[in-house]
Amino acid sequence: MDLTTVSQGVHRLKKKKRVGRGIGSGHGKTGSRGSKGQYASAGAKMFSSLFEGGQMPLFRRSPKRGFSHATWDIPAMEINVGDLEGVTQAGDAVDLAALKASGILKGKAEHLRVLGNGDLTKKLTVKAHHFTKSAREKIEKSGGTVELIPPPKKPVRNKMKPPKTRPT
Repeated sequence: MDLTTVSQGVHRLKKKKRVGRGIGSGHGKTGSRGSKGQYASAGAKMFSSLFEGGQMPLFRRSPKRGFSHATWDIPAMEINVGDLEGVTQAGDAVDLAALKASGILKGKAEHLRVLGNGDLTKKLTVKAHHFTKSAREKIEKSGGTVELIPPPKKPVRNKMKPPKTRPT
């Protein structure tokens, strides 16, 4: 055997099947679709891989339980008051950008929640979107200040304009 015979019979560029080009082509008249039936006409869509032949699909058979509010939940970073003790200097201003820059918090969340685990002895200015009651008390007890970042304003609906109704 030599290398000239290795690729004999292998066609890299296979010609496209041309259907509906007359009876002599072997794929004329019905164009290899058979006669009549759902898939004989143009525009008929083949069923998807999830189609189960008319029986109730698995997704619809399986029970749906539980509840998820992941569609509107706002992901938030959380940090404990005790963690702030070890990574900050007295008099520092602590916010989400500063914590991300120092490498303490990693991720894409744009909200900061301060939780109350641990103790704080340094005077800090902490800016966050949410404080637990115990975290607020511990920061203020150590002489620091708490600045709550307000949530975005809700859009004002024009109350003089009637709501859109669907035509009946």
